[in-house]
Amino acid sequence: MSITLNVVYKGEGSSAKAFAEEMEKSGTAGEVRREDGCIEYAYFLPLSDDGCVLLLERWRDQAAIDAHKSSPAMKKIAGLKERFGVSTEIRKYHCCEG
Repeated sequence: MSITLNVVYKGEGSSAKAFAEEMEKSGTAGEVRREDGCIEYAYFLPLSDDGCVLLLERWRDQAAIDAHKSSPAMKKIAGLKERFGVSTEIRKYHCCEG
């Protein structure tokens, strides 16, 4: 059973989009994608809200998420969040593959 996280980044103006662009440009998103247990890690821009970005994360299990939380990439993410002034809201879903 995999676990999906919908992470909504919000900020002033286009700061959330700039954050996501920097995650890709800096290679930090790619670093997360290479972590053991990461199945999917993709950013999406909602058409109805210029001030937010949706990150869809899918992980093999809770142990993979826990390892990600203490990874070097997570420290980089925290620094970028602070630099761009974005906040997060996380929604967690347990998925049954069929």
